[in-house]
Amino acid sequence: MSDTSGARLFGNLDKLVATSHLVVDRPAGSRHPRVPQAVYPVDYGYLEGTVAADGGGVDVFRGSAVGAGVVGFFVTADRGKRDVEVKVLIDCTAGEIERVRRLLDDVLGIGGLLVPRCVETATV
Repeated sequence: MSDTSGARLFGNLDKLVATSHLVVDRPAGSRHPRVPQAVYPVDYGYLEGTVAADGGGVDVFRGSAVGAGVVGFFVTADRGKRDVEVKVLIDCTAGEIERVRRLLDDVLGIGGLLVPRCVETATV
C-alpha cells in the first residue's frame, strides 16, 4: 500500500525547493546569534520567497550529500518563540541528520520530530 499523502507532501517540498533560491545565513560551523554554544553542523538558511509559520522563509538545513534532495524534515516546537515550525533537510547524510537532531534537542532545547523520506515517497 502506498502512502499517497506522504508522496504528495514530499513532491510538493521537492517543487518548492526546486523553484526557490536557498539563502544560507548561517554556514556550517557558525554560531547561533542568541545561543552562542549552538554551532550549526551543516548550512542553515531559508527558501527565499516562501512563508513559514513565523512569517519568515521556510527553514532549511543543507548537508553535504549533493544531489540527494529533500531527505526529510523536522517539526519543532519552540516555547520561547511560541511557535511550531518545519525545518526541511536537503542533501543531508544520516550522520548530519543526527547532528541536526542533537542541535535541536540537546543544545537549543526545542526538540524535533524527524519525518524521514521513505523509499515509497521518493520521486522517480
